This record gives sequence, structure tokens and C-alpha cells, in this order.
Amino acid sequence: MPPSTGLFPASRAGGAVFDPPGYVQATIEELGTPLSTVTFVVVDLETTGGSPNDSAITEIGAVKVRGGEVLGEFQTLVDPGTEVPPYISVLTGITTAMVRAAPRIDAVLPAFLEFARGAVLVAHNAPFDIGFLKAACAANGFAWPPAASVDTAVLARRLLTRDEVPNCKLATLAPFFSTSTQPCHRALADARATVDVLHGLFERLGPLGITSLEELTGLTRQVDPERRRKRHLADDVPHGPGVYVFRGPKDEPLYVGTSNDLRSRVRSYFTSGEQRHRITEMVGLAKRVEALPCAHDLEAAVRELRLIAEHKPRYNRRSRFPERALWLRLTEEPFPRLSIVRRVRPGAGVFLGPFPDRRAADAAAAAVHDALPLRQCTARISARATGNTACALAGMGRCGAPCTGAQTVEEYAPIAEVFRAAVAFDPRELVAPLLRRVDRLAAEERYEDAAVLRDRVAVLLRAVRRRQRLESLARVPELVLARPDGDGGWHLSVVRRGRLVGAGNAPRGTSVRGTLPGLLSTAETPIGPADEPAASVDETELVLRWIEKPGTRLVQVEGTLACPVPGTGPFNGFLARVEASRAERNPFADDRSLSTRARPERVTAGVAPARLGSRA
Repeated sequence: MPPSTGLFPASRAGGAVFDPPGYVQATIEELGTPLSTVTFVVVDLETTGGSPNDSAITEIGAVKVRGGEVLGEFQTLVDPGTEVPPYISVLTGITTAMVRAAPRIDAVLPAFLEFARGAVLVAHNAPFDIGFLKAACAANGFAWPPAASVDTAVLARRLLTRDEVPNCKLATLAPFFSTSTQPCHRALADARATVDVLHGLFERLGPLGITSLEELTGLTRQVDPERRRKRHLADDVPHGPGVYVFRGPKDEPLYVGTSNDLRSRVRSYFTSGEQRHRITEMVGLAKRVEALPCAHDLEAAVRELRLIAEHKPRYNRRSRFPERALWLRLTEEPFPRLSIVRRVRPGAGVFLGPFPDRRAADAAAAAVHDALPLRQCTARISARATGNTACALAGMGRCGAPCTGAQTVEEYAPIAEVFRAAVAFDPRELVAPLLRRVDRLAAEERYEDAAVLRDRVAVLLRAVRRRQRLESLARVPELVLARPDGDGGWHLSVVRRGRLVGAGNAPRGTSVRGTLPGLLSTAETPIGPADEPAASVDETELVLRWIEKPGTRLVQVEGTLACPVPGTGPFNGFLARVEASRAERNPFADDRSLSTRARPERVTAGVAPARLGSRA
């Protein structure tokens, strides 16, 4: 018999030819789970706040879909066991009376888990909704199913450009995809809108060749190939605390960061966990990573702060320009006035700050002017000023009109002294009339005016408290601090006039006192006058936070470390209430940006750049 040709020999029986069974190689698309066969459960929650730690679910809405067809819906109100905050009722329309007769979450979860059994969970900003559901399951003894999940917010960032939508919020995507239901902060309506958004995004997957569930989930986790190729930059980075510096083509600092584990943190920049657009761009430019090991976290934080202030890396945002900080200054002249300045000049008056932005500085100045009849004109007035015309504030009783000679230097001085005393040690005389006015406005049901004044007072008090605490530390010639390192040893810090000048460690079995002489002998000696701070406000504040951490010990001190009395202590309760009120006005803690981001190179493969091009 001649040799056969082909893969299989022909079979002969009685002259008949029998073809062998056919073997067909499966395509790549067939190896995954086709999206058309996947059951998705799109879920949305309404809650009493932004964190499952202190909030509860008030409504669950879910829609089950497969192949573009709606298979079922699930909706129920949930009794959170507490009052629904008024601001939540305004946002969602769900009141305490509505949920009072609703089932508790322990009765709702079994039905929802059965509804979602075997399906892929979908949510817009999935960590929020799924986080609440997981926490509820854990609290009530239910096992959370190991189901895959899809975040339509992340998917939208991958597939849409800023030319198409300015951000990826559900309220923005709904009109873009012409959803049949408009989101309105009710669970089922928002879930229905998310279904239409999901289907609209699926239409964008075809040109990318994404047809399976595995490819879909991989799309949201994929890493830019260029970024993946740079993973070798982390090879020589050591473990332990320190500062890392990404350097560019000209060895210029691009980004400065800090971590308690340098190697792990730097490696994370080359994984799918890092999705910030500006950081992706920075990694693309980086040529090497410089690691600066430190003794402990305080030294790392201080070195990071100094490097950012010195080099001003283009991809760092925090503390790049400390010289732009704003201060409230009471001028040094016969009739002092308040002004907002960017520089602190010793002997040029009393300075309060720094303030994070102009709005905060203006709020503090407005609070002072509400309490004290300080002049608000900008002209310099001599001690014998006469003949000028009084301004409108004088007619309103908010200024003594020193420009006209109606108020002498001696009469004006006690007014300015109230502000000086408030900044130095006692703000009670300054703040008391403001708080009485807040109470009066509230009694008159002028709640908005009362809230505005209350917030101004809080800004002023926080600035005074910060200034007094930092000033007390900056006046200490030297102090040595120790914190447990978690392994039986101690982290040591030497601080002089608010500046970290030495850092070291006393490992387990080593005497702290025996380590100190060497540490003190090598510590930096700050320059400048002995009665002035030796560090920036931000650095001194880092040191102060380290001191206030539980477990920190004061080993030795030269001079006195003490805050002025009474200080802002009498107003701690007031500030706590204001902070609680602020948290209620902004209940949702998940503030991640939903703006669109540049997509990795392989996401755009096969797609016309003009249509899906990304803009930085």
C-alpha cells in the first residue's frame, strides 16, 4: 500500500472509503466565556452615608440581563435601624418613615444573593456598592459569593475620551448613551440606567476584538506595555522605609514619593493597580528610580517634603510651592489692619496661618472683622491723621474712623490687642461675640447665615490652634523622641527648633541611652537666630504629628515644651461639632475622580485614532 498523504490514512473496507472524524482547532474567541452567554446582575444601592463602617443600606435595586435581554428585577427598601439623615432624604427622596416598615438587611440578603447566584455583578463605582454588600454579609453571617465583577465607571474610562464625555459619572454617561431611564439616586432607576450604559459600552468592545468575559475583566486591569517594559527600574530598590525619586531623560526629578516598603511601592507603579493618568505619563518618561533609605517613616516624610520643595517635580502636586502659602497679618503701624500675605517677616507684625487657600484666609479675616472694628482701608494712617472722610464701615459702627481723627492710637490699641492675644494664647475675647451671634441667628431661624458665620469661626480657631501648637514646638532648642519599631526596638528622632536634624534606630537589645551620643553628635545644627523656627511649617507639623502618635516617648528635652493656656481648649467641643456637620454635608467618602483617563496602547488597537483618541 502506498504511503498515505495527509494526516490520517484513508480506511478501506470492501472498496469503500471511510473518512476519518474531523478535528477542528478552536479559535481564541472560543476559549473564553462569550459575553452573549454571560448573566449580569447590575446592582445599585442607596445608603445613609459613605462608609459601611458607620452607615447602612436603605435600598437595593438590581436588574438581571443576558444577551441584551432583561431577565428580572429586584428592588426593596431596607430598614437601616437608624434615622435617615435629612441630607440623604433630600438627595434620594428616602425618608425614615418610608423605611420604618421595610425589612432589615438580614432578611433581604438571602433573597438578593439568590437573585444574583451565578451571575457577574456590575455596578457603577463598584467598590462602593459591593463594599456595602460585603460588609452586610460579614456582619450577618452570610458568605459572600466568589463572583466576578465589572465596574462600568472604570470601563468607561477605558473606552471613552474627554472629547466625548467630560467625566465618567453615571449622570454624565446616561444622556450620552440615551438611556431609557434617567438616574435619580433611587436604586432601581440607577440600576436600569447602568444597564443601558453597560450595553452602550459593550458596543465599543467590538472594534477592539473583545468578545469574552475574560477579555472584558482583563481590559480594566491591563497594563500599558510600555509601563510593563520598565519594571526593571525597581530591581535595585531595597525594602524598608525611605524616599524614591523617579528621574527623567535629563536625570531631572519627575516625582518624589515615600513608603515604608520602598521596593513594593515602586513595583506597584508598573502594575494595573496604578491607573492615574499623570502617573502613567510620568512612568513613561522615567529612565531610572533613585532610592533613599531612611531610618523610619518620619525621616522619610521630612526628606520627601524637602525634596519636593527644592526640586518642585512636575508630577508632584502636594507641597510643591510652600512659598505660596497664605498668612493673615496684623500690620505693625499706629493703626494696625489685617492683610493677606505670602511671606512671614519677623518683626513685621503678627502672623496667623498658613491657610490652604485664599478662601480659608478670607474666611478667617471676615471672622475677625465681624468681631473687631479693625479698619479695613489699605492706606497707611499716621498717628495724627485728620481731615479725611469717613467710609461706610464707620457709619455702620464697624470702624472707629481713625482716618478722620475720631479715634486715637490709644483708643485703637486695645482692639488690635484682642487679635494679638487670640493668636498668642487666648482667643476667647475674639471668638465669644461671634458665637453669641451664631446663636442669635439660629434663634431667628436664619440658619444659612448662622452656618456661614459658624464655618468662619471654625476656620479661624483651627488656624489659631495650629499656630499655637507649632509655635510651642518651634521654640524648643532640642528634644529627643522615641517610638517603638514593632520588633522590640526603637525609632529615634532628634528635633531642634521644630526641624528634624537626626534620625536613627536602637534595635532590640540595644540601649537607647547608649545610642543617643552618636546620634546627637552627628545631628545637624540649624542655622539662623536661636529664637526663630528652623523649619517650614509643614515639616514642624510632621514632627508634631509623630509626637502625638500613641506610643511616642519623650526621651530628653532642652527647654520647655508646652502649649499656651487656655489656648483653643475651651472650643474643642465646638470644633468637633463643626467637623461632624461637615461630614454630614458630604456623606460619601469615596471621592475618587471619575474623569476619563488615557488608555494603554493595546486598548486602541484597530480603532481609528480620530474617533477614540485620548487627550491628556
